[in-house]
Amino acid sequence: MGKKGKREKKGKGAEKTAAKMEKKVSRRAKKEEEDLEALIAEFQSLDAKKTQVTESSCPPPSPRLNGSLSAHPEKDELILFGGEYFNGQKTYLYNDLYVYNIRKNSWSKVEIPNPPPRRCAHQAAVVPTAGGQLWVFGGEFASPNGEQFYHYKDLWVLHLATKTWEQIKASGGPSGRSGHRMVACKRQLIIFGGFHESARDYIYYNDVYAFNLDSFTWSKLAPSGIGPAPRSGCQMATTPEGSIIIYGGYSKQRIKKDVDKGTLHTDTFLLKTEGAGKEEDKWSWSRLNPSGVKPTPRSGFSVAIGPNNRSLLFGGVHDEEEEESIEGDFFNDIYFYDIGKNRWFPGQLKGPKSEKRKRRRGRQAEAEGAGDEIEKEPPQGPVEIVKEVVAEDGTVMTIKQVISGPAEEKERSESEEEEDGALGQQVEPCPRSNAMLAVKHGVLYVYGGMFEVGDRQFTLSDLYSVDLHKMEEWKVLVEMDPKAQEWLEESESDEEEDDMEGAEGGEEEEESSEEESEDEGGSEEQHPSVQPDEKHADYLSRTEQYWIKLARSNMGPDAKEKKVVKVAHAMAKTFYEDSV
Repeated sequence: MGKKGKREKKGKGAEKTAAKMEKKVSRRAKKEEEDLEALIAEFQSLDAKKTQVTESSCPPPSPRLNGSLSAHPEKDELILFGGEYFNGQKTYLYNDLYVYNIRKNSWSKVEIPNPPPRRCAHQAAVVPTAGGQLWVFGGEFASPNGEQFYHYKDLWVLHLATKTWEQIKASGGPSGRSGHRMVACKRQLIIFGGFHESARDYIYYNDVYAFNLDSFTWSKLAPSGIGPAPRSGCQMATTPEGSIIIYGGYSKQRIKKDVDKGTLHTDTFLLKTEGAGKEEDKWSWSRLNPSGVKPTPRSGFSVAIGPNNRSLLFGGVHDEEEEESIEGDFFNDIYFYDIGKNRWFPGQLKGPKSEKRKRRRGRQAEAEGAGDEIEKEPPQGPVEIVKEVVAEDGTVMTIKQVISGPAEEKERSESEEEEDGALGQQVEPCPRSNAMLAVKHGVLYVYGGMFEVGDRQFTLSDLYSVDLHKMEEWKVLVEMDPKAQEWLEESESDEEEDDMEGAEGGEEEEESSEEESEDEGGSEEQHPSVQPDEKHADYLSRTEQYWIKLARSNMGPDAKEKKVVKVAHAMAKTFYEDSV
């Protein structure tokens, strides 16, 4: 048998194995999903009581990850839908709808009758039809204890002009899944990949479906060629010609009982319509080999389409997986992929322009004629400073600031430094994964996400922006609220969890969070009195690695170890003294 025949036989065998696994997962998941369907139906009955559209100004949304952030096609607005939050004991799912007004830097909450059920890890795509439509497919619902999952296979559209939700019921669509990717390509929604998970089994997909926005019908594509391996969380972008590019993603497989091995994919594929789009039902896969500086391997990165025919990737995490634990390094960098040139390159910030810097460069003969090139060069001797904020539970949260400048500026007098103020400071989002991205008028917006320190998860609610045309500096639009940070250890509460409270979220959840934080604060005031000089060393020896991990997560992988340890010790000391 020739090589081609072997490949075909191997491919058919893989398809049979995948089909068997899907049936196995489906059987085991059916019981779980039946249990959760009743809970979802109860929430929908509560949503059905809303009969009028209301829109009201509100504070920034509560911390969350795995929601969707989309740019309005006609207005200077961003639309946030859904997401999840985990506080150490309970998982909260959302189906609330927020609108961010870019010009006013303000949030409003929009209540619309009969919305999609609560979910996270779904996909949303915007099309300009009839004043704008936001299409939502799939995602998952989790039980409050995070051990049972329901994967949606429903399709919804939010009519932005009339502020109405509509569920589109059409047969032949994808199976229930989350972590998939969806893009609007010409007059179709194209869906690729994702995964379905039950308490004991899981399956990853590499199938492709198309939903026709004119006929409202589904079709499963059967591209020729060898395509990507099954995966979730990949980058998916469209080309001006109507083709689709897939990069990266994550999948895992069971290597022995109760032991899974994850794979960070770094390959790139092109899904192309044959016949230049004239026969859109014929597609083919081909592998691409991009040039340039590729992103380091990671999962949980966020993606968006930027200006100049470029897609971009932000953040993510690289997990070091062992049999019994996972340690992750989080990122806050940007990588651009030039679709036309098939080339990757990192996004480098030039730093803000200032007249004083220009005058200083003018006084230096070697800098004359260099123009903006000086700004483009990486600064020498960066100094990383961590701004500390204390949550109500006593936890020290940190925001990283990078102060950079030419090495000779270190020798400036104190008066010069005071005069220049914060001209050299650059604030950037802390490293994170599963953030929500959107691009409007060439400006990238990054909201929320999460990072981990040890066994604790920090879920974010901050909002940053950066002009992708200028690439000068990040701007902080909404700072992280330390009061919103809550973490409950399993041993902190022996009360049985209330399913309704755990999954409903929203305003009631925020109120209960504040009450719990106040209770925790009260318990800290009752901390037994000790002498810091006697006990501090013992406390530091027991918790040093926790604080070092937290400091490194915020200072970045390039921070010097000595500096990281110094900052970690300072954070530990502050926390200890506050608690006693």
